[in-house]
Amino acid sequence: MAAQMVATLTDFQLVRASAAGDHRAFEALYQQHHRRVYRLCIRMLRNHEEAEDLTQDVFLQVYRKINSFQGTSAFTTWLHRLTVNMVLMYMRRKHRWQAEESFDPEGLRAASEKQTSRRCDSPPIEPVDLENAINRLPDGYRVVFLLHDMEGYEHAEISQLLGISIGTVKSQLHKARLKLRQMLRGSIN
Repeated sequence: MAAQMVATLTDFQLVRASAAGDHRAFEALYQQHHRRVYRLCIRMLRNHEEAEDLTQDVFLQVYRKINSFQGTSAFTTWLHRLTVNMVLMYMRRKHRWQAEESFDPEGLRAASEKQTSRRCDSPPIEPVDLENAINRLPDGYRVVFLLHDMEGYEHAEISQLLGISIGTVKSQLHKARLKLRQMLRGSIN
């Protein structure tokens, strides 16, 4: 397939051509999506070298599993799910995931009673401040927060992906939000 023709194909067409053995089509998929995969990896891992390695691993996996993409969803959705799963498996293998063992509803209730609402007259939060605050969260809190609030996964899906209870997911999400509010209040005051 000519290089000019490859550039005009849709993701689905590139996937089909890649599955048929067209290396230019696979290279075009990589060029179009490697930055997206890297950004997701870096947000979850906070380590450039690991994110670069995992980006390469993701595309090796895409190459191996390209035939399993059926086109029932967008290629980017399939790629996103594959990336998240690979990052989570990597984190488990490296023992980086430190799930909390207990779910303490009394502690959550007390923390939310102490919490005050953000004043309307306070300055807006800058995206850089939010990104920095998210990056400073403990690994468990950050991953649950990103999966739920940024990526739109449900509690049950996160529970299944991470191998932790739904109660732990909810607890970590709540604590992540509290920590973010505290950090962001400190940066805007």
